[in-house]
Amino acid sequence: MPVHLTKVAYGAKTLPTLEKRIAARARNGEVRLVTKRRPRRHEEAVDGGALHWIIKHRIVARSRILRFDHRSDGRWDIVCSDRLEVVAAKPKRAHQGWRYLEEADAPGTDADDSGIAELPPRLYGKLAALSLV
Repeated sequence: MPVHLTKVAYGAKTLPTLEKRIAARARNGEVRLVTKRRPRRHEEAVDGGALHWIIKHRIVARSRILRFDHRSDGRWDIVCSDRLEVVAAKPKRAHQGWRYLEEADAPGTDADDSGIAELPPRLYGKLAALSLV
C-alpha cells in the first residue's frame, strides 16, 4: 500500500498560485522539488504515492510522486508529475520536515459535505483541542 507525503506550499496563499508555480517549473511532464534529506519511507511513496500540498492549514491538492533522484550536490530531487490534482480540502497543520499520510487518511477528490474544511484554521484548531472535530 502506498504512503503519501505532505508538504507546505510555502509562499503560496491560494491554489491558483500553487498551480502557476507548478506550471512554471514543469519540464517534460515533471516537476523537481529539491530537499536536503530523502524521506525514510521513500520507496513506499514511489509506488503509487503522492505529494499532498498544504495551503493555509488545509491539504488542497496532490502531485503523483514518480521517483527520487540523487543530485551531485548531495541533496535529493523529488520528481513529481506536473499534473496537480485538486482534492477535497482536509484540515492539516503546517509542519517542517516530512510527514507521512497513509492511504486511508489521504483526502479524495470527492467533496466533503460536513463543512469542516471551510472552517478558519484558528477556529478549527480550537475545536480540535476540545475534541469537537
